[in-house]
Amino acid sequence: MPQAQPTPGKTLLSPADHILIMIDHQSQMSFATKSIDAVLLRNNCALVAKAAREFKVSTILTTVAEKTFSGPIYEEIRSVFPKDEVIDRTTMNTWEDARIAKRVNEIGKKRIVLAGLWTSVCVVGPALSALDQGFEVYAIADACGDVSQEAHDCAIDRVVQAGARPMTSLQYLLELQRDWARSETYAQTTGIARAHGGAYGLGVIYAKTMFAGSEGH
Repeated sequence: MPQAQPTPGKTLLSPADHILIMIDHQSQMSFATKSIDAVLLRNNCALVAKAAREFKVSTILTTVAEKTFSGPIYEEIRSVFPKDEVIDRTTMNTWEDARIAKRVNEIGKKRIVLAGLWTSVCVVGPALSALDQGFEVYAIADACGDVSQEAHDCAIDRVVQAGARPMTSLQYLLELQRDWARSETYAQTTGIARAHGGAYGLGVIYAKTMFAGSEGH
């Protein structure tokens, strides 16, 4: 008979155990994205980027053909990491760029969390490649998008069937916090939720304003 223990599951993410790779969140890629509204997508990307910054997650930013075709990375991401290098590629599969592989190896973590445009190309490629090489892979589905809902859904299905784990942007933030007693990141987490957490964020604002309430109390 198994015995319950007050410890987190082994597949839950923590800030120090993974690399976040944000891929090709650019204008040209967004124009054809139909599986998610562009405003919502940009909001979710901002949430993910801010969560990574506040929890000091190792993060790689990358674009494809930035100056010749696809345009700059979203300002919602660039403004969060203003000093970070954005690796501009020619490869559709991020994992096939030697600079990305070098950076992943330098950081030295076994878990990879992906978000990108389009899901069927820019997430499927690195997800399947990383899985083949023994990494654990997570995909933030609502910080991704594709040319149709079918394309996005098929892409998520494909990486999940290969062993990747899907999640959402708000789930990513809350999984990194995971305990409201962690006071050192409490204000940052609820602040990000207020700004980008949709109806949940409104609930945080309401509770704080009306009752001086807070999560966990």
